[in-house]
Amino acid sequence: MPSACDSLIEDIEDMVSFNDPTPHDRQSARKSILPRTRKKELLSNEELRVDSLIPGTQKIWMKTWGCSHNNSDGEYMAGQLAASGYKMTEDPAEADLWLLNSCTVKNPAEDHFRNSIKKAQEQQKKVVVAGCVPQAQPRMDYLKGLSIIGVQQIDRVVEVVDEAVKGHSVRLLGQKKDGGRRLGGARLDLPKIRKNPLIEIISINTGCLNACTYCKTKHARGDLASYPIEELVERARQSFQEGVCEIWLTSEDTGAYGRDIGTDLPTLLWRLVQEIPEGAMLRLGMTNPPYILEHLEEMAKILNHPRVYAFLHVPVQSASDSVLMDMKREYCIDDFRRVVDFLKDKVPGVTIATDIICGFPGETEEDFQDTLKLVKHYQFPSLFINQFYPRPGTPAAKMEQVPAHVKKQRTKKLSELFHSYNPYNHKVGERQFVLVTEESFDAQYYVSHNKFYEQVLVPKRADFKGKMIEVDIYEAGKHFMKARPVEDSKPFTPSIAEPLQKGEVSGLLQSLICPNSCAISDLMMWKHSSICKLLTLLSSILAKVIFFTAARTQ
Repeated sequence: MPSACDSLIEDIEDMVSFNDPTPHDRQSARKSILPRTRKKELLSNEELRVDSLIPGTQKIWMKTWGCSHNNSDGEYMAGQLAASGYKMTEDPAEADLWLLNSCTVKNPAEDHFRNSIKKAQEQQKKVVVAGCVPQAQPRMDYLKGLSIIGVQQIDRVVEVVDEAVKGHSVRLLGQKKDGGRRLGGARLDLPKIRKNPLIEIISINTGCLNACTYCKTKHARGDLASYPIEELVERARQSFQEGVCEIWLTSEDTGAYGRDIGTDLPTLLWRLVQEIPEGAMLRLGMTNPPYILEHLEEMAKILNHPRVYAFLHVPVQSASDSVLMDMKREYCIDDFRRVVDFLKDKVPGVTIATDIICGFPGETEEDFQDTLKLVKHYQFPSLFINQFYPRPGTPAAKMEQVPAHVKKQRTKKLSELFHSYNPYNHKVGERQFVLVTEESFDAQYYVSHNKFYEQVLVPKRADFKGKMIEVDIYEAGKHFMKARPVEDSKPFTPSIAEPLQKGEVSGLLQSLICPNSCAISDLMMWKHSSICKLLTLLSSILAKVIFFTAARTQ
């Protein structure tokens, strides 16, 4: 049926008016048309400055709080970032991004961490947070919008920082597992930048078997997960090949090492001492009393080994059994005394360091007096005194608290007792061998340690650094001794290689050279790495080159 339009237009040609140009006219007119180039709009200054947006070109400042385990994690994160092209700086003002590696043991440590975040934001710095605080409490208000690296995810720090630089927020807080079994954490063969090129800190396990009612670290580090012995031995071997002369073993509880993988601490230590060069030293980390009790005989033999410091950190926390029970420390004061007495008898001169908490909930004056008696009896040369702080989310925070003024008073009394004795006076006049590893805070001396890991200050001579030297003790202070080198005694070099320079990345080969002798200065590979690792690194570099090229051509 015809539509309404049929009455108006008979044919499509009727739409062309009489005055319209013919097809021939239109074709002829094209010859007079001149094409005009369309000017491309200039990019804004922000778009032209693509370099500032390319991950891997920024400066990073890192701050670490807390234990040697945290410091080891920080060294690994710094090494990976530097290997990826980032520049690590010691000046927070010039950094583009702050990497803040936190500690959750005490309130003051978390307060410093929180204040640093605020300061970074005020200075409009990008921020990435790591360590035990965000792992244990990722939903804290002051962490909102920040990128987080979990304590078992430090091997992915480059990914997180890359995204943070671009303004994105990334949170990696998962646990590493293999076949359902929890792993110790990131691989030990990652690049790292040692804070002190002469000292290697090795985490032998993460987490612990305890459930202490005051401890927040357990919330972050979790249950015990140990590294295999072979991986730890290989890490020590590589460290000595890079000029290290001292190794620290660390974890939340070194004494519990291996219980989850069918081995134990003495077995690990006997393997490690086989790798230690003559003159180099091994220092054991903290161990809780329950686990060292099972290995007292073997531990005494190991601490007597000439390449192992006769030093052990065994926290007691309180000399009251009722307080220890409330803390869920899983030992009594007699257990602690047995450990100390046995080691003092079998390892002459051994240094026992310990920790004490003042004002734990429920601690009576009688309980505190028992603790004072313990310190008077043993006169610990190294004593870490802590006023109790209730950490959020812990059982102890819900207990009835000791009044603040009482906690302060007890802390002060214990500190006065500690400072009332000098543990090193009897050593004046002794001749000792010491290993020199660092510079004193006032930069006036070099710091060394004797067999018992006692601090000995020696003259600041360049040829002493990283060497074992023979000295005579001529002065003793509360925390140190001073010594002068024995005449005609030559420094002994324990290192089997030249130490890395400060800030140099561990575990990397020198730059590769192209067949046409063109140096690829930014390409570095891990020592002794497999072909897979090399291909992975090449792929990463290629991806960055492609990204850079694409950004430049936009």
